Amino acid sequence: MMNADYVVVGAGSAGCAIAYRLSEAGKSVIVIEHGGTDAGPLIQMPGALSYPMNMSRYDWGYKSAPEPHLGGRELVCPRGKVIGGSSSINGMVYVRGHAGDYDHWAESGADGWGYADVLPYFRRMETWHDSGHGGDPHWRGTDGPLHITRGPRDNPLHSAFVTAGAQAGYPVTSDYNGQQQEGFGPMEMTVWKGQRWSAANAYLKPALKRDNCTLVRGLARKVVIKNGRAVGVEIERGGRTDVIHTSQEVILAASSLNSPKLLMLSGIGPGAHLASHGIEVVADRAGVGQNLQDHLEVYLQMASAQPITLYKYWNLFGKAWVGAQWLFARKGPGASNQFESAAFIRSHAGVEYPDIQYHFLPLAVRYDGQAAAEGHGFQAHVGPMRSPSRGAVTLNSADPKDAPHIFFNYMSTERDWVDFRKCIRLTREIFAQEAFKPFVKHEIQPGAALQSDDELDGFIREHAESAYHPCGTCRMGRADDPLAVVDPECRVIGVDGLRVADSSIFPRITNGNLNGPSIMTGEKASDHILGRRLAAANDMPWVHPDWQVAQR
Repeated sequence: MMNADYVVVGAGSAGCAIAYRLSEAGKSVIVIEHGGTDAGPLIQMPGALSYPMNMSRYDWGYKSAPEPHLGGRELVCPRGKVIGGSSSINGMVYVRGHAGDYDHWAESGADGWGYADVLPYFRRMETWHDSGHGGDPHWRGTDGPLHITRGPRDNPLHSAFVTAGAQAGYPVTSDYNGQQQEGFGPMEMTVWKGQRWSAANAYLKPALKRDNCTLVRGLARKVVIKNGRAVGVEIERGGRTDVIHTSQEVILAASSLNSPKLLMLSGIGPGAHLASHGIEVVADRAGVGQNLQDHLEVYLQMASAQPITLYKYWNLFGKAWVGAQWLFARKGPGASNQFESAAFIRSHAGVEYPDIQYHFLPLAVRYDGQAAAEGHGFQAHVGPMRSPSRGAVTLNSADPKDAPHIFFNYMSTERDWVDFRKCIRLTREIFAQEAFKPFVKHEIQPGAALQSDDELDGFIREHAESAYHPCGTCRMGRADDPLAVVDPECRVIGVDGLRVADSSIFPRITNGNLNGPSIMTGEKASDHILGRRLAAANDMPWVHPDWQVAQR
């Protein structure tokens, strides 16, 4: 019989961090992961990022239900099915989120998760590499498992983007993960020595070298609950069903799509929904699977007047050369995710902190690596950060092998449309600045002909894509909040010995990419489990002095 102090379901961003910290503290840990090894160049080479997220070997292959406000499109929803989880298939962009995000969490019932509380965990988890591009060393970590670097930024388009932002009147920031998120500057990535630095590389592999940490391959079917307490996890492997037992607690870190699914399969969730699938209700929690949020984005693509973009490698010989450089020296374009410049701006006066994010890429291409648009080009991915739309994850059936039903309800409010049009118009203004004059030939997408609200809405409806940041489906809140799923200690309300610790507990989506906040959640949850806490920080983040009256 397999037994450990703690059983962690999911070897993803949060789960790997939890396994590392609990085993470091001398506890025995079993990690259950359905996916397999992350060995091989397609995962480990940063420049190959479009491949693993489109391979059934590494990805659960989920899709949204038809989205009524996006013309009935089903949007792909990649989630990592491999050690490292989505940190092994993502774009490797590292963003902590804004201080205001975490203060909002605390105000909405996640006591002890304000910015002052989470900043020490971001510092603990990082080893930040100052690359000579400036930065904010005081705000950063120096000896954590997660290496954070910046790309070489040697393509002139990267500095053109930042200069254009400054010319348009926005601030420049040397470190959006430091004191000042707002502005244009270098982007950071979870890459180290030319290799993807996933949660598996940073946390899980070192943890597995300890005698008290074990990885078990299998599909988690449900949490086994006896007399109101979680006592183990039922898994399927090699055609048979086993139970992995715990003497202390079960911790779900299976993603914002699979953690609520597992809770519901285990009898924890909206009672009527569970009963409709013949599942016995253990704890009637209306909030399980609700509050689903994501970031949507569009790509504004410009044709380049100079042949300086990554398109020069977009042929068999070019890709072979990039691959060889990376394989033998961990250098060249393959050693970067190519997202090397970024920006966070505010959409209007009266918005206190940024609500629009930019990823800049010196190539015009789709996220799935398809169809480099007409030759040399570059693009900005842009989208609003705090959409008011909310969706839900529910069960399609009581069969653990079935995908969950995922409905984001994207663009379901008027505010979404207003914000998205604003994103497009502000981006066009940036590309029209002097700094881009030598590089812009014409606008590929949406295309200069599309100007009216209706025309832009049509483009958004057809072309908006998920940025792959689903979260919020097991919301953290006060124990007396009927829609909260976990309390601020990450304990599932209504069941003993069970916690959830991953992006599903976010009360509201954070600014930017979610890998950093997910790892932080695992780091902080492990301290809650161990009954300890890092002292709160008292650093004051920067807020634009004229935010009430000026957009920039």
